[in-house]
Amino acid sequence: MLHAASLRRRDFLYGLGASLGSVAFSDLIAREKAAGPLAPRKPHHKASAKAVIMLFMEGGPSHIDTFDPKPKLDGLHMKGFINANDKISGMGNGSRFYVKSPYKFRTVGKNGVAMSEHFQHLADPAVADELCVFHGCQAESVSHPTALYHMNTGNRFGGDPAVGAWAGYGLGSLNQDLPGYVVMTELAAPQGGSGNWSNGFLPAHYQGTQLRSEGSPILDLVPPAWKNREHQRRNLDVLKKLNLAHLKEHPQHRDLAARMENYELAYRMQMEVPGILDIEKESKKTRELYGLDNKETEPFGRKCLLARRLVEKGVRFIQIFSGGWDSHDFIQRAHERRIHSVDRPIAALIRDLRQRDLLDDTLVMWTGEFGRTPDNNRRGGEVALGRDHNAKAMAMFFAGGGTVPGRVGATDEIGDTASEVVHPIRDVHVTLLHLLGLDDNKLTYFHAGRYKQLSQFGGQVIPEIVG
Repeated sequence: MLHAASLRRRDFLYGLGASLGSVAFSDLIAREKAAGPLAPRKPHHKASAKAVIMLFMEGGPSHIDTFDPKPKLDGLHMKGFINANDKISGMGNGSRFYVKSPYKFRTVGKNGVAMSEHFQHLADPAVADELCVFHGCQAESVSHPTALYHMNTGNRFGGDPAVGAWAGYGLGSLNQDLPGYVVMTELAAPQGGSGNWSNGFLPAHYQGTQLRSEGSPILDLVPPAWKNREHQRRNLDVLKKLNLAHLKEHPQHRDLAARMENYELAYRMQMEVPGILDIEKESKKTRELYGLDNKETEPFGRKCLLARRLVEKGVRFIQIFSGGWDSHDFIQRAHERRIHSVDRPIAALIRDLRQRDLLDDTLVMWTGEFGRTPDNNRRGGEVALGRDHNAKAMAMFFAGGGTVPGRVGATDEIGDTASEVVHPIRDVHVTLLHLLGLDDNKLTYFHAGRYKQLSQFGGQVIPEIVG
């Protein structure tokens, strides 16, 4: 990318000598000041999407109880069996048993997408016909932190840039007064914390900015009464002068340049953000559409409405995490509640984007970190009507952003393993970048002696998903 090339050019010029290096540095600083590290950049090819809203169901939602009905399990319900691990461990006591879905299913819309009975709003044909439901993805881990890192960064062990950071690095931001990458969570952060939206080895400009769930969404957004804008501007100018002097002496300290830009961004955000976060400006009809009149749907609905407002203002990548999907037992009650909490807000988001002519170039993605098994184990000798973690099969869906509505891929007759249009997570990442106009093989950054990319070592676009 151009940004990485300019950094390498800067290092090269500095190596030629102090005087020439200083001239080159001043020139490059001037250019970066004019353009900014988050200035919009041209994609590698024609993009279908300008922005992404990723709806992340943390904990691993069960595909078998949401979008992938398996009637075969009805006849197997509660039948015990001995799996290979039992035999190897010497257990041999039939500790596992099959679990049917406690929900009824129906197909909806002209594409015949299957949905659990508890998806009432998403099942409306006007919404369902926008969905591309993918059943062929396979993860690589059944541990929550490593699986979360993998889905969010491409690396199971953390430390790498999140997909939103890569999008910002490749395309910049459409609004220089707002972060290019925004994250919203429920009361608790997902396992792995901020590593799920880290900039990793990319410059600090590209890290996700988290909006807090309670109190002020961003701390210190409003300055104290005794400090006006002019006072803040003078302070920043003095600090910038000192930092520039230090940076000229130590050009290898690239994080300082990022910190300087972040100070400036924070200053600009004080004028831009309060208006965006004030959703009371929305009509009563719109607030009700997102479920803000219901205590169960209000938390996620508020975040979905904010996501739409952020997309309108040019934010490139938005993630919303919904927790509580890890149902090892009592799945009937737990998943019903979680589905109810997100169904109305997600349907409203898709409807609202379509009504505002934003859906065609906004990619909405719904996913978890893995799927769940068609069987379960006995917990403490008791029958647990839930499901274990399953990396071999999962469901995710897309809407807008150049995706093709309908059903893509399939799992076997009991939902244990993806069996058609099977792809690893890296191919989902490559497809997401492709829809944004980015080529994963060209979107690289030199770090630790080699060029790195989101997919780690390459992947392929899933043609059945893209239009």
